[in-house]
Amino acid sequence: MESSAAPYRYFGRFLFVSPSRTHADLVTLIITTSPTPSAPSTELLDQILQSFDLHCPTLSECRVILVLDTYDRVGSASRLKKGQVLPEGAACYEQYKENAKRVILDHYSRNPGNIVDDNDGYDDSAPDLMSISYAEAEYGADTYHQTTNAANLTITRTHDDRIIFIEPAQRIGFGLAVRSALRLTTTPYVWIQQHDWSLVSDIPLGPLLDLMTQQQRFSSASSDSDPNPDIDTDHPVLSVPIKYVCFPSVRMLSYAVSAHVRDFAALRALTNLYKGTFSPPPSSTTTPSQGPKIKIPLTPLFFWHDKPHLAETQHYLAQVFPNRLAMPRGGFIEDTVGQRARDEMKGGLWRKWACWLYYPDEGKRLCVRHLKGRTWRGTEAEARKKVEWLRRPLSGLKLQWLMRAVHEPDCGVQ
Repeated sequence: MESSAAPYRYFGRFLFVSPSRTHADLVTLIITTSPTPSAPSTELLDQILQSFDLHCPTLSECRVILVLDTYDRVGSASRLKKGQVLPEGAACYEQYKENAKRVILDHYSRNPGNIVDDNDGYDDSAPDLMSISYAEAEYGADTYHQTTNAANLTITRTHDDRIIFIEPAQRIGFGLAVRSALRLTTTPYVWIQQHDWSLVSDIPLGPLLDLMTQQQRFSSASSDSDPNPDIDTDHPVLSVPIKYVCFPSVRMLSYAVSAHVRDFAALRALTNLYKGTFSPPPSSTTTPSQGPKIKIPLTPLFFWHDKPHLAETQHYLAQVFPNRLAMPRGGFIEDTVGQRARDEMKGGLWRKWACWLYYPDEGKRLCVRHLKGRTWRGTEAEARKKVEWLRRPLSGLKLQWLMRAVHEPDCGVQ
């Protein structure tokens, strides 16, 4: 029997959650995947989902959209970023897509708030749990009527819309994959996740969502000169919007003092002014007995990265995808919009983009790690590759590698 209380309220197209809901109801997880050398294995996805369970369980409980992009052509060399795959990659990709959908259905059907069928997760014999619809991902100019710059999309979803699959008929690339998923999103926030980045540190997603919601309210009601009393009083800063939060990879450690910031006077000034520790408001999902108030360390970020990030849905659509010309087919956001965003931020428009970097331990803590999906072939294939390499005649480089593995077991050589 359904509850008489409506769990959601709709404002326009976007779903806002009543106070009785959890943080998982505020965010949609968008995962993008495409051909990889490890296909048809789903080890990359498995590692990502395991990292969610370990470091950010909310991402295993929220709505999820999986975009399964395809390839453009088959060639003698693998050029995945250009949409070219080897013949064996093309042969196994359809099986990979089915395996990936099964992994997502099994993982999310077992978690709170999602469909639960039987002990085996999703039941293939119950087609009424899935519905199919169609859409297009348009791109480029439409000046001439005979020009049809659009890719057809097949959209499959569970009856409650908590699990959605998007399958393009032709390769669309990461940028259009994200836009296609955003158009189906009904939550105010999204977490964008490429298929080869895993979490390696705990992410306080709930407090981050509370903080972004709070800053949205204050920044819309305040000017640049108004102090925000809800920022940590040990480091008072001005009221500013938080629309996008990225998480540090190896190359982003100590970002606030890196050349990306240090070499530009305007960016140094913004960092000195706004970098600090933010205190989100108390959440309806927490109680005072849960310990001290969580504080969120953030520093201004002067780029829009593709790596895992949390963002406001409406802001994403407005800033990154204002029209069909904003993103070419096959394009990456950071290669196109990211460069334009940085130029505008250096010109004084950082607040327009409102990008931040989660900055634990003064930027010294790694939060995400790249799994190198374009080259990694899976555990078994990589093991065979190492065995073959070890069977070759001993060289100076190989001897150095072996000696390091023996004398420095923690050096990362495997």
